[in-house]
Amino acid sequence: MDAPLVAWQPLTPRGAAAFAHAPLRRLLLVQFLVALLVAGAVGWFLHDCYFPLINQTIAQLPAESQVRAGKLDWRGESPVLLAENRFLALSVDLEQSGKVRSVAHVQIEFSRTNWFARSLPGYAELKYPAGWIIAANREELQPRWGAWRPAVLAGAMGVAIAALFASWFCLATLYAGPVWLLGFFLNRDLSLRGSWRLSGAALMPGALLMVVAISFYDLGLMDLVQLAFVSAAHLVLGWVFLLVSLCFVPRIGAGGKSAGNPFTPSKAK
Repeated sequence: MDAPLVAWQPLTPRGAAAFAHAPLRRLLLVQFLVALLVAGAVGWFLHDCYFPLINQTIAQLPAESQVRAGKLDWRGESPVLLAENRFLALSVDLEQSGKVRSVAHVQIEFSRTNWFARSLPGYAELKYPAGWIIAANREELQPRWGAWRPAVLAGAMGVAIAALFASWFCLATLYAGPVWLLGFFLNRDLSLRGSWRLSGAALMPGALLMVVAISFYDLGLMDLVQLAFVSAAHLVLGWVFLLVSLCFVPRIGAGGKSAGNPFTPSKAK
């Protein structure tokens, strides 16, 4: 007889299958630990790749500039590339002349009435908020950014954790019904709640794959196209892992459950 499954790690199909009969709190605890790893990778990427560029950009700003009434009152040169690295470029082109181009994976450009974000998938164009006054000068932004930088980093990591739990909940809810039905035909000891827990556990290896991908992207071992490919592949990994893990769920009749005919009277001992 196989040893009983103990839910403590989701890195193998057998380990993920153990969560089908584990308490919900065990699944949530392991998911939280995995989410912390993902949030740590996101936080390190921002701290290592984006934040130094923002510091450099603020240092290049003029002494007096601001956004007022939906327009950028710029007191410096234009067009100008404020700062750039392999990941991000920030520029100002008031008249949208197109003279500033960057090889960075993401370029954010500020014009007189709009700002643009350009990347490989395309670009987005947004207007400045009409009723706001936004500082765009060195004297105001340097102390504000210095004070708010830790909060921004913590907020980004918190958003990553919340987004992971939200996606895990939605995907597990979406997968639970088909997984339960497939387990029924495969004669597996699997309830609908167990199917939800199994689905949630099978999604975690894909999240850990993204930790590796973000780290490789940060180190320059992976470009934006490869990162996008891994982002799509990590969803497929969840499907494959879920189907394989289902084969490790005990069959009905194992672990002391009777698989006999319930309408046949039991023999007297």
